[in-house]
Amino acid sequence: MADTNTNISPNTPLEYQSGIGRLNIFGFWIFLGAEVALFATIFATYFTMYTMNGNGHAGHAGHAPTPMELFDLNNTLVMTIVLLVSSFTCGLAIHEMRKRNVKAMNVWLIITLLFGLAFLFLEINEFKHLVHEGAALGTNGYWSSFYFLTGTHGLHVSLGICWMILILFQVAKRGLTPDTAKKVFIASLYWHFLDFVWIFVYTGVYLLGMVG
Repeated sequence: MADTNTNISPNTPLEYQSGIGRLNIFGFWIFLGAEVALFATIFATYFTMYTMNGNGHAGHAGHAPTPMELFDLNNTLVMTIVLLVSSFTCGLAIHEMRKRNVKAMNVWLIITLLFGLAFLFLEINEFKHLVHEGAALGTNGYWSSFYFLTGTHGLHVSLGICWMILILFQVAKRGLTPDTAKKVFIASLYWHFLDFVWIFVYTGVYLLGMVG
């Protein structure tokens, strides 16, 4: 069945100018609801382990390093700033997309990707540091839940980066159409969601871990 746009206002954003596009965006909001449930479950597991392991103090076999001993808030603050700035640049990409300025949109998307890669680089370095200091995945229940939570978020960031790269190739091949605009917009929703989740990771894991 053809997707008619006879009742679409000229002021309607490009990504909403097809019925399929509107349905896809609505469906993605539902998907994000499922993602909220996923991360809520992981957070619940993390806080359970945090409490059961004496706020991260109890070791698997002997003494295990505590979050207060190992967390570097300067590093995690940089990670947070990098990810929040990437959310801002992603928003600028959508702004340029709605102006149909493809070149500027691509530039801001690429900058967003670079910030995302910087975040992953910092997170991987943090994991290496923690493992070197004796806080590995199998050290105790607390550290297992820590890696599960932060690793799941990092995996989502990696998927978001790959997704945006594929979309950039599609835009280069097909141009900016209601279909490709829809994909850019949905990817931006996903990216903002990951930034939203990270705020809870930063406050609930790192700041709380430093309080002990």
